[in-house]
Amino acid sequence: MNIPKHRQAIDKLDASIVRLLNERTKHVLAIGAMKLKAGEEIYAPHRERAVLQRICQLNHGPVTDEQLRAIYREIMSSALALEKTMIIAYFGPEATFTHQAAIRKFGASLRYSPQKTIADVFTEVSKRRADYGVVPVENSTEGVVTHTLDMFVDSDLKIVSQIVLPIQQCLMVRPGGSRARIKKLFVHPQSLAQCRGWIQTHLPRVELIETSSNARSAELAAKDKNAAAIGGILAAEKYGLDVLEQDIQDNAANATRFLVLGRQCSPPTGHDRTSLLVSVADKAGALHEAIAAFRRFKINMTKIESRPSKRKAWEYFFFIDCDGHAQDRKVAKAIQLLGEHCNFIKILGSYPNTE
Repeated sequence: MNIPKHRQAIDKLDASIVRLLNERTKHVLAIGAMKLKAGEEIYAPHRERAVLQRICQLNHGPVTDEQLRAIYREIMSSALALEKTMIIAYFGPEATFTHQAAIRKFGASLRYSPQKTIADVFTEVSKRRADYGVVPVENSTEGVVTHTLDMFVDSDLKIVSQIVLPIQQCLMVRPGGSRARIKKLFVHPQSLAQCRGWIQTHLPRVELIETSSNARSAELAAKDKNAAAIGGILAAEKYGLDVLEQDIQDNAANATRFLVLGRQCSPPTGHDRTSLLVSVADKAGALHEAIAAFRRFKINMTKIESRPSKRKAWEYFFFIDCDGHAQDRKVAKAIQLLGEHCNFIKILGSYPNTE
């Protein structure tokens, strides 16, 4: 088959793809109308997971599963945008890793609203000025984002999904710049912590200037021919910078986990995670007695983190993640038993453990 024949075949396939995409979208819109009438949420993380799983099972290449998921992310994003004007609040500014994580989860077709603080993200969703919120909760290198955890104490919002984003730090400069020209390096403190070894090896004499965000680093570097910034690809694209080096983070497995905030949890998928907030009595062995519930029902507890309650001296809240959904029989029994040893227990959410 020659090139013109291949192109004719592509044109014919494109016509079929466009027709089928529109047929698919009509069904999605019909379901969305029924959900809106019933007062249900349009976005369904459990359904999203099932669709992505199924299309990967159908895939025989040469398109990779990762590429297919990215394509379907945008198909689903465009359908969501047609169903209603959906707003996603995120801890901003634009072009940060949180922004990148939000786009990775919801696609490019929705409206995104950057917020100055994590508290503002919670407020926007609580007051229904945004449909969902995206906030960072922990980094594999630097640990937990304590302010995110603290916000859950008084919030009624639920964790409805999670995003695990590999953090690929880049060295970026103005177009035509070079490493030899760099005199100043704009960098956010967390990015600095993640790239300190690389900086000491490759830019040992450069002046380090800390900034409020990776996006701000890129914005400042774009104004100075003798400066560079560290941040993500999205920041380089937004501010028209050239990427000199990619993946300069010291830990190749560096990743950040983000939480999607909403108002309703999704039903069990068979592969879920549940997040809890508990407070135990101030006595010896209280925490050990409480978490024994997970061992009794053979439930994997994947995380526990303590935070001062800020209400009473030496009183602590514990944030717990475990495998399973709160509606699963064993998890429900474990939570009930846990409650017998706690002064306070709150289910923050059960959501697909997709990543």
